Amino acid sequence: MASQLLEQLRGDLNAAMKSRDQVTTSTIRMILSAVQVASVAGDEATDLSDAEITAVLRSEAKRRVEAAELYEQAGRAEQAASERGELAVIEKYLPAAMDGAALQAIVDEEIAVAREAGAEGPKAMGQVIKAVKDRAGDGADGGRIAGLVKASLA
Repeated sequence: MASQLLEQLRGDLNAAMKSRDQVTTSTIRMILSAVQVASVAGDEATDLSDAEITAVLRSEAKRRVEAAELYEQAGRAEQAASERGELAVIEKYLPAAMDGAALQAIVDEEIAVAREAGAEGPKAMGQVIKAVKDRAGDGADGGRIAGLVKASLA
């Protein structure tokens, strides 16, 4: 059974091709290719769940952000703009990001739980990050969570 997200991507690809939207067409093709590669990675091919496809999307979005920054630093504004255009298409398929205040509240609560359990400072970091990831779900990426936890524990 194909995931809803995969079906949405395929439908949007057809719509983008019909409207001759080159950026969206090429970006969705790249996403579908990355999903295909992820589905055949490992011992045997599998159908990816929406959560697994979202993880592929996050990875691709992160690549676009990093590439845009590198192009900016190299003075290549046109390529940076192209990467940001692809990022905008990818972000349409990612769940909405959790706002900073809500995420910080979860981080603070989990740090308090860890302190009650006797974990302090850097030793608590892994435990707190895992708990925050479980509670935040797809609303925040790991790097953002780790940054907040590290700052809060310092």
